[in-house]
Amino acid sequence: MENTWSGPMSGPSSFEKEKTRRKDSGPAPKKVWNSREAMELFFHVLFLLCGVVAVAFVLFISIYLIVSGLPAIREIGLVKFLFGKTWAPTATTVEPSYGILPFILTSVYGTAGAVLIGVPVGLMTAIFLAKVAPPRAARAIRTAVELLAGIPSVVYGLVGMIVLVPAIRKLFDLSSGACLLAAILVLAVMILPSIINVSETALRAVPREYEEASLALGATEIETYFRVSLPAASSGVATAVVLGVGRAIGEAMAIIMVAGNVANMPGLFTSVRFLTTAIASEMSYAAYGSLQRNALYSIGLVLFLFIMLINVLLNVFIKNKKED
Repeated sequence: MENTWSGPMSGPSSFEKEKTRRKDSGPAPKKVWNSREAMELFFHVLFLLCGVVAVAFVLFISIYLIVSGLPAIREIGLVKFLFGKTWAPTATTVEPSYGILPFILTSVYGTAGAVLIGVPVGLMTAIFLAKVAPPRAARAIRTAVELLAGIPSVVYGLVGMIVLVPAIRKLFDLSSGACLLAAILVLAVMILPSIINVSETALRAVPREYEEASLALGATEIETYFRVSLPAASSGVATAVVLGVGRAIGEAMAIIMVAGNVANMPGLFTSVRFLTTAIASEMSYAAYGSLQRNALYSIGLVLFLFIMLINVLLNVFIKNKKED
């Protein structure tokens, strides 16, 4: 019987042919970047740099305030500095005092009063603009709110000093109308634009299906706005409150003109001084390297920590509300 097997197949296989072809054609061509990919890479790097710069500014300010503010706190004593009731850094007949408790309490009371007045008014205005107002009226009110946001703080202070302070003095029969009440009213007006704009944006972002479902279940429009739309936009409203608190507690120029700028313990009809106004009013004549100047840096550190604490607490509150 004849053997028909002739051994292995002659000639190269397909794999060997492909290998030989790639070897002859040289190395694989490099990927060529087109203009769109280069533009995408450029903007990614640009966005990253902007984020790094923002974080770097916060870190720089934090480190600078800590380095500048701690020496005075160590020299004065933390308890005496935070809980002392007398601020008299230029006293000559007695030992100088550096207690900032009146400034802390005044800032807390003034900010809380402004928020208690400004948040309800701003929130109601935002609901009106987002849900109730006719388009023409909404445009007019929105333009007025934008103009209110663009007014310089010194103009608020000037109007408050000319109009509000004399009115309070006559209404309550006071020797001076420059008091904590005037500061609270001015701050309440100043924080309105931030609260209205951010809250309106948050309310407009609520899905229409939520409101339609509430109306279909028999709720009225007002009930829907307060029980459905407002809770759904609670994170945006909380952000508006944070911005309002930051604007109120960080204001200085307008407060100097209407609050009296006297280092007293806070009272509604008493001339007072805020943390910000204490820095603004004394930094210009405090000698460089003196304990008074270092104490003013310490006040700035306390103010910075106070604002950070408020932001952290509100962010934790927002997070808990979202989880619920």
